[in-house]
Amino acid sequence: MYLKYIPFRFSKNIIFAAHKRIYNYILRDKGIEFCRILQSLISFKAKTGYTTTMSKPSSLPITADSHIYLIDGSGYIFRAYHALPPLSRPSDQMPVGAVHGFCQMLWKLMQDTKEGDQPSHLAVIFDAARENFRNEIYSDYKANRPPPPEDLIPQFSLIRDATKAFGIPCIEQEGYEADDLIATYVQEAVSQSAEVTIVSSDKDLMQLIVPGITMLDTMKNNRRIAKEQVIEKFGVGPEHVVDVQALAGDSVDNIPGVPGIGVKTAAQLISEFGDLDTLLDQADTIKQKKRRENLIEFSDKARMSKELVKLKNDVPVECGLAEFAVVPPEPETLLNFLRDMEFNKLTARIAENLGVDVPKAKIVQARASGFQMAGGAAELCPALLAAEQMSRIASVGVDRSQYETVSDIEALQNWVHQAYAQGYFAFDTETTSLDAMQSELVGVSLALSPNKACYVPLLHHADGDLLDLDAAAQISQIPFDQAIEVLKPILEDEAVLKIGQNLKYDYLVLKKYDITLNAIDDTMLLSYALDAGLGGHGMDELALRHFGHTCIAFKEVAGTGKSQVTFDKVPIDKASKYAAEDADVTLRLWQILKPRLSGDGRTTVYETLDRPLLPILADMEAIGIKVDPKVLSKLSERFAKRLQSLETDIHRLAGEDFNVASPKQLGEILFGKLGLPGGKKTKTGAYGTSASVLEDLSFHEDLSEEMRDLILKILEWRQLAKLKSTYTDSLQNFVHPQTGRIHTSYAMAATTTGRLASTDPNLQNIPIRTKEGREIRTAFIAEHGCQLISADYSQIELRVLAHIADIAALKQAFSDGLDIHAMTASEMFGVPIDDMDPMVRRRAKAINFGIIYGISAFGLANQLGIARSEAGDYIKMYFERFPGIKDYMEETKKLAHEQGYVQTIFGRTIHYPQINTKNSQQRSFFERAAINAPIQGAAADIIRRAMIRMPQALEGAGFKATKMLLQVHDELIFEAADHEVHSAIHVITETMENACFPAVAFSVPLKVDAQSAGNWDEAH
Repeated sequence: MYLKYIPFRFSKNIIFAAHKRIYNYILRDKGIEFCRILQSLISFKAKTGYTTTMSKPSSLPITADSHIYLIDGSGYIFRAYHALPPLSRPSDQMPVGAVHGFCQMLWKLMQDTKEGDQPSHLAVIFDAARENFRNEIYSDYKANRPPPPEDLIPQFSLIRDATKAFGIPCIEQEGYEADDLIATYVQEAVSQSAEVTIVSSDKDLMQLIVPGITMLDTMKNNRRIAKEQVIEKFGVGPEHVVDVQALAGDSVDNIPGVPGIGVKTAAQLISEFGDLDTLLDQADTIKQKKRRENLIEFSDKARMSKELVKLKNDVPVECGLAEFAVVPPEPETLLNFLRDMEFNKLTARIAENLGVDVPKAKIVQARASGFQMAGGAAELCPALLAAEQMSRIASVGVDRSQYETVSDIEALQNWVHQAYAQGYFAFDTETTSLDAMQSELVGVSLALSPNKACYVPLLHHADGDLLDLDAAAQISQIPFDQAIEVLKPILEDEAVLKIGQNLKYDYLVLKKYDITLNAIDDTMLLSYALDAGLGGHGMDELALRHFGHTCIAFKEVAGTGKSQVTFDKVPIDKASKYAAEDADVTLRLWQILKPRLSGDGRTTVYETLDRPLLPILADMEAIGIKVDPKVLSKLSERFAKRLQSLETDIHRLAGEDFNVASPKQLGEILFGKLGLPGGKKTKTGAYGTSASVLEDLSFHEDLSEEMRDLILKILEWRQLAKLKSTYTDSLQNFVHPQTGRIHTSYAMAATTTGRLASTDPNLQNIPIRTKEGREIRTAFIAEHGCQLISADYSQIELRVLAHIADIAALKQAFSDGLDIHAMTASEMFGVPIDDMDPMVRRRAKAINFGIIYGISAFGLANQLGIARSEAGDYIKMYFERFPGIKDYMEETKKLAHEQGYVQTIFGRTIHYPQINTKNSQQRSFFERAAINAPIQGAAADIIRRAMIRMPQALEGAGFKATKMLLQVHDELIFEAADHEVHSAIHVITETMENACFPAVAFSVPLKVDAQSAGNWDEAH
């Protein structure tokens, strides 16, 4: 019944697929899924049915001055497909990796030829079909070739469309291979004394090379292939290539040849006898018995093979060389094609080269494409409504000339009044620094609708001089205090929605001016909730992805390098366009992304896990954590002395002085001079000396104790050097001059799983398992009269795994409060928990945590220092004892391959668009990531829920001086007054342990270990 709503232009196969999926929809009763199917089908038709109509080819007669480029289209396709990772179009997940690679290669060729051998004529030649006249000669010709990869098949027609979009003739002819067409065109060019470049590395085309005819291998630095290169490959000149190929045969094309004769032997025989016919006529004179017998017995096969490999140069072509005259691509046609394929970066690069703007994305409008919903069904399809909204927004181009510069208080008040009346507006702040804690507010931009945006300059300098009242008058700025007085009420008003991009930064900036931002929507977080794993969430990338707009780059207004200025020194006219555009683009993104929340089922994630965390994190960053610079300075001095001592020992053991920090010099010493085992050179020609290489080497059984000591000292030196440079030295520079505290910044959308990332500085990677790492944590201290509280979830990811995989034994162990690693060891190895050998428990612990990350036998063997076979047995034994975990892993992989995404128990969606890649190594990586994501993501969501509830819990308990300072993976750090510590620990622990409820009835108890002390190390 639903098929009547599908446009009649869809192919039967598409309709059949739709019918099958709709049937599944009926069984599952998922209305939104049906809407997505229809939207996908409409988009599929509109995009994959893209047709480029090329005007009649320009004609230019062939002369001796002509230079003709003939591109082997099939070769380009398969090189593009196999050389690049798979790529799916974000809007409908259609595979377009080969199309993208083909376009890149074609564009690069066009650019490269501008500077050198510029073509006068150019065409791409394709194979029309697998069957051709050679199958009549030999029915098994190419019979062994596998069919094209499934995800490549739908890209063939798109690649032909791409060729036409570039304005290049797309040539193919039934019954003939591309090589035969190329041979025919070469023959025509030779007759006119024209020069030809065959863009290919295909050995079958090397028979065509004569003076004036060369080949170009664009995949190998534009390597030219002439007679010398043919002789190098075949041992004979181009005129005898077919003879050699006829003898040697070709297993790929199923050309028989003569058994026992390879290319080298064939070349020797042809050089000796002159040609294939002479050789076969005189085969009885060959001295080698087996070779002689084979040449005589298989002479007919050799002659037939020559017919198969010899290219036909008299094809009755339908389009002559003169019709291949080079014309520049028509920008609108080319860029619209690239835009529709959603090749955003390539579109922008080519648009810039052509000197035109990026076209707007052609988002399909259901009704405009012949799709008619019956009886108001559109209301049931938020996905379709979101697509229509996107289409409307994309159709309104960004017109910077409409932006205003607000320089008087009455104009600002008018904008604010309009924002009040509308109930929402987008805004952005412009400042002097990316560090929100040390930046100064320079101006504010507002947007009410597309192209209706303004910039309010506040503290710009005049002519590079510091701002004073006269300078302010010169550049017509509203007095700062007056502007803040007008803006503060609406920014704090909970009845007016403020829309921004990465609003945590603006929240912190405004906080310094006693403005608390309320009622917010963040487009970065909207994108993160909707599309985690499908790309970045920065404003520029989102604008290009969703409506094809390239934003003004900061460097365009502020400069680069030493000449870069802070925003307060940017001229007002430039600043206005840049800043107003930020607000305008942000508003458009909100109009596109916000409606998708409901249709994509992401409302709960955004509303309960992401948006409410923003002000919590901002407040934490503003508070910061106190650091004792003296402790850091002393540690730096001690680390420096230890490094010098280690360096002396390393030089002594190596037998000479060298730069220990240089991987190249280190490799030469270890594997060159000392000849240690396992040395492998990288692509750069230097020996690999990564940590994993050195760790493997330290376990090598043939290594002497002295050399093992050398390797261990190098590893220690590296670790200590990193701790010194990354922490004890650099952390001193992050201490805020006014607060005396370090204010890290939390990136909310930097990972795909929901985990937060700490930056500037990164406080999440300070080692906890090493003595030096723990010493660094002693520098993080509480204020006088306070203590730090460290509250850490115990084994949270194992608990999540036990819950989602429903592992009864693990769940029971957690419920009983058992040592989970000892319990695992007891279950696996049949040993009692009491008085367990610590080594046995260590092995069980390594497996418990390793399983979460999809550890291999190789990885476990390295971790435990055991044989790979023994590690494999442990993993096998683990899955036999806990089969539910294996079932979970396999089911998760299956779902990820089918859906392209996985979800946490709280609904967070993590996309893996490349999980079906052909590359087995990459596929395994994505599978491991997909298995881990629901576990790590759920753990991240749990601590987000705890953080969101924490301020209210602390305030409700009446605490005046207990503040949340840091989040480090599964740990929260607080600062509490001495008299509040005991009670605070109780409230903190209770809040964290109950973070799942009521959203998820967690079947495993969460446990939090909390302690207090004067510094972070002692509190942990």
